Amino acid sequence: MTNELYAVVGNPISHSKSPRIHSLFASQTDEPLEYTAIQAPMDDFTGTIRHFFERGGKGLNVTVPFKEQAWTQAEHRTPRAEKAGAANTLYLDADDALVADNTDGVGLVRDLTRNHGVALKGLRILVLGAGGAVRGVLGPILAEAPASLTIANRTVAKAEALVRLFAGEAGDTALSACGFEQAAGAFDLVINGTSASLQGDLPPVPASILGGNTVVYDMMYSLQTTTFNRWAQDNGATRVFDGLGMLVEQAAESFYVWRGVRPETAPVIDELRND
Repeated sequence: MTNELYAVVGNPISHSKSPRIHSLFASQTDEPLEYTAIQAPMDDFTGTIRHFFERGGKGLNVTVPFKEQAWTQAEHRTPRAEKAGAANTLYLDADDALVADNTDGVGLVRDLTRNHGVALKGLRILVLGAGGAVRGVLGPILAEAPASLTIANRTVAKAEALVRLFAGEAGDTALSACGFEQAAGAFDLVINGTSASLQGDLPPVPASILGGNTVVYDMMYSLQTTTFNRWAQDNGATRVFDGLGMLVEQAAESFYVWRGVRPETAPVIDELRND
């Protein structure tokens, strides 16, 4: 059987773990696919994806800086992609129309709930950042019915805009916005959705957001403990997780969208940790 072609598109892309992840999924499930990485020119993402599908490609993952562009290019968007304002998964439907999906939020929630045993229902949650990464995960978090969700950001107006955007999905969850320094009281779960960790920086939040039982989750990941998680540990947090599991879980959801088969994620996460 001929392998069907999938890929991840970004710029830069050489660091991407997606080819390894999807190769492991394919081996595990016996699905006939080949998965590569494509570095798109900054000024020709459109031409790159058009060429990929014209030569028979079946599905694409999209990473920075093209997620918003992927959303714009699509002829159809799934409900979760529509609200996220960005897409990390593309494919052609039966009529060869380009469909955009977003599996990031599902990946985050699955990593927290299934891999780490953190049930979100009834929790007081603080999310740091108000960029595209955060917008992409708010819907699936709210679907878990936390007691409250506070979005903290350097520019408060951006956090307030997300509160307005997701107010209709909040249900009984108290949804609010504030500046980093104004985040008050200890939360049950703190999610860092800023990219500050990658530069070795920290969002200027007070240590008082951490209590003895606070779970801390950094959406970034690295070989060493991230800067944010190290800060949390230094200030008393005992349960800290990075975003590697989210990366694998969002990939598994994309794999399921494309192939209709759901791979096991735990062995893949373990293998990546031990690489």
